[in-house]
Amino acid sequence: MVEVTGLARDTLAVLQSTNWPATHWPHLLAVYVEQPGSQPLPMLGEHQVHGASLRFVPAFPLEPGLRYRAVFDIGQLPGTSSAAAGRVTSVLQVPVRPERATTTVTQVYPSADVVPENLLKFYVHFSAPMSRGNIYEHIRLLNEANQPVELPFLELAEELWSPDMMRLTLFIDPGRIKREVKPLEEVGPALVNGRRFALLISGSWKDANGSRMKQAFVKRFTVGPPDRDPPDPRRWAYQAPPIRTREPLAVDFGEPMDSALALRMIHVVDAAGRPVPGQPFLVERERLWKFLPVHAWKAGRYALVVESIIEDLAGNNLGRPFEVEIGGNSTPQTEPGNTRLPFELR
Repeated sequence: MVEVTGLARDTLAVLQSTNWPATHWPHLLAVYVEQPGSQPLPMLGEHQVHGASLRFVPAFPLEPGLRYRAVFDIGQLPGTSSAAAGRVTSVLQVPVRPERATTTVTQVYPSADVVPENLLKFYVHFSAPMSRGNIYEHIRLLNEANQPVELPFLELAEELWSPDMMRLTLFIDPGRIKREVKPLEEVGPALVNGRRFALLISGSWKDANGSRMKQAFVKRFTVGPPDRDPPDPRRWAYQAPPIRTREPLAVDFGEPMDSALALRMIHVVDAAGRPVPGQPFLVERERLWKFLPVHAWKAGRYALVVESIIEDLAGNNLGRPFEVEIGGNSTPQTEPGNTRLPFELR
């Protein structure tokens, strides 16, 4: 907003009651955007008489760092004689706000120090919403020599962000994982068993406010053998909680699982099939799933319902290895569908 003060009360009263067309007001007070090497551009906006001042309210906010020129033509005031005519000019500039770099990477999943050679994806969590677009310019997979791995990621046009823009899903190119496909045969795997790698998130990445990240982030890890065995809930270990307590139900997967899916695809239901209200969480590097109930456990029958699309770190589903659609020789070990695992508390 640009404001002219010091005008006489009578003048302000006349301006407030005048029926000038909108095209006449800029002759009295105009604001221009000044750009080097070009003519000043008049700004669109609304003129208002407010209290003891005349105001120009721009249609769009003044931009930090841009230079503006306000021109007030006294000769255009009602009842002003030509002898009193003259122009008052003021150059304005909104100061550039110092950039506050506060956004950080809070976690990368899997959090384990050792991942399978056929790892399917990473989840990158941020402390604040991030900007969309050109994400692969800010992410590098480095080998033991700190050299970038060539095209390790599946570079999708539609980036896989959570609705709040605080979690990015980053897929390893499946062509670098599945056997008997050209990218793997010609370029080799993105990750190699027995080698060390690092996932580097650049500090130049900007958040949703246009500010750079506070710092870069590096996740270092070692690659283990490939995992081609589907998870089997019947082999999981369970620790039942005592009744009349809110101690968590614990499930040991025997291996790290996909963090996002493990939190969404496992449910606890009562004997009537109703969901038990509570909060799941993961510990021990996504190897251990726990469920904290809202209310104390009661004696009775319950069941753990595991949806078939839950995955381990290599993308293997229940009864279905990740490579089954390519190889064609694998046979699912269980029927597709949810797995129901009953248990009783006494």
